[in-house]
Amino acid sequence: MGGITRRALFAGPAAGAAGALLPAAGPAAAKPRTVGASYRAAYHFTVPGQWKNDPQRPVWIDGRYHYYYLHNADYLAGEIGTAWRLATSRDLVSFTDRGIAVPKDTTPNGDVWSGSAVVDSGNTAGFGAGAVVVLATMSPQDGPADQAQYLYYSTDGGRTFAPYGTDPVLPNPGVRDFRDPKVIRDEERGRWVMTLAEHDKVGFYTSADLKSWTYTSGFVRGGIGVLECPDLFRIRAADGTVKWVLGVSANGKGAGLPNTYAYWTGTFDGTAFTADAAAPQWLDHGWDWYGAVTFDRHAADGTVDDSTRYAIGWLNNWDYAHITPTIDSDGFNGTDSIVREVTLKRGGDGAYHLSSRPVAALERYVSRTVRLGDLAVEGTRILGHRGTAYEVSCEITWEQLAGAGLQLRRSPDGVRHIDAGFHRDYAFLNRGPSVSPDMTGRFQESRSPFDPARRTVRLRILVDRTSVEMFVDDGRYTHSSAAFPYLVDTGLALFTMEGRAVFRDVVIREFTV
Repeated sequence: MGGITRRALFAGPAAGAAGALLPAAGPAAAKPRTVGASYRAAYHFTVPGQWKNDPQRPVWIDGRYHYYYLHNADYLAGEIGTAWRLATSRDLVSFTDRGIAVPKDTTPNGDVWSGSAVVDSGNTAGFGAGAVVVLATMSPQDGPADQAQYLYYSTDGGRTFAPYGTDPVLPNPGVRDFRDPKVIRDEERGRWVMTLAEHDKVGFYTSADLKSWTYTSGFVRGGIGVLECPDLFRIRAADGTVKWVLGVSANGKGAGLPNTYAYWTGTFDGTAFTADAAAPQWLDHGWDWYGAVTFDRHAADGTVDDSTRYAIGWLNNWDYAHITPTIDSDGFNGTDSIVREVTLKRGGDGAYHLSSRPVAALERYVSRTVRLGDLAVEGTRILGHRGTAYEVSCEITWEQLAGAGLQLRRSPDGVRHIDAGFHRDYAFLNRGPSVSPDMTGRFQESRSPFDPARRTVRLRILVDRTSVEMFVDDGRYTHSSAAFPYLVDTGLALFTMEGRAVFRDVVIREFTV
């Protein structure tokens, strides 16, 4: 989403200045105090300073994931433009900053937008076996009709990159919105495949050498905004079924749909993708899981597990991208979701869907566990736990009631809180009673389908200083939203509506990363 990146940054950090954190209405109509306090996430990835937005698909090099992301070192000075910054990790929980990898403004084409990196093991591009090649969008005139794809390469293991000349390897053919190349290796046919966001279409291209590209087909879907950050991968379900998945970041708010990662399962023949169904599914139903990428899960020896993908998303939304207390408190704007493990599952209707859970390595960072057992609730039950960053999990069972859930980051007087649970036929995450980045008040509660006849639901919720991520029924549905509770709002409560429920095996875990 490179074009949006530059235009949005013209607003500069002033959009998050004093007073900007006032919610549109409600009890939390005050700005969180940031002086002398930190809002930096405790166990989520955050940019060291200044600005970040789109994640770039991590690649496995020499036993580490190399995670690139769009970074603007001049954000707080009001200057625009992004480079690719690098962080490395062995387990996708703890990251080491490695600085700028693909610099901005070193060629006449300006800054560097989204794309993808690949390891060219077979030396197809001629930079040497094992060279890391980046294809990324650049827009010399900062216009939607001059966006084109450029190549950078690295011969030092992906730490630093040089431009392959100043001409695009895939020029713009005269279309609006032509960006975010995602490249994969098609070993069966001995070539590279690129997916490209082209307004309401995903274009497919092939290449033998990463330098010359041929258009093969297009996948068109309207009604969910301008498509961005396409994603294409193959995954195997536990029953042995193999599906191809095509994903995009999309804005479905106008149609009452999420503003996150839409995807289709289907088939891919090397040139074209055919979807199993016309309507997309959504990998996240919250407000803030955008620009997401999925990537291979590697074992320690480098082998790839074809039954599980990893995924990471930007915990923000272009509607309010510059509104965050972290600017005042910590001098940065940029937080990611927890890395997730994504699997393919078959539903009761016979259709396949993706399911998500937090990366398993998070277990190794548990510093404290509080086991509360089974708790009966009718109305509101306040728990003794206090915290700003933790995980809480439970299974809720009932005979008859309208809804149930948890109040997270509850204020001492019980007025402010973030609610997560279900109500009749939908699961929800509602940040409205707390402090929210959404000034309109329209995008406070996210919803996903729910069947109350089952009379049981499993919830796993990750709470951090500026975010909440809810996993419903082992990740069949997820909700990710930014929220900015006061740092004094540390309470936790359970609640039911119009009935009684038992919250079984309530466990709270805290992390040290």
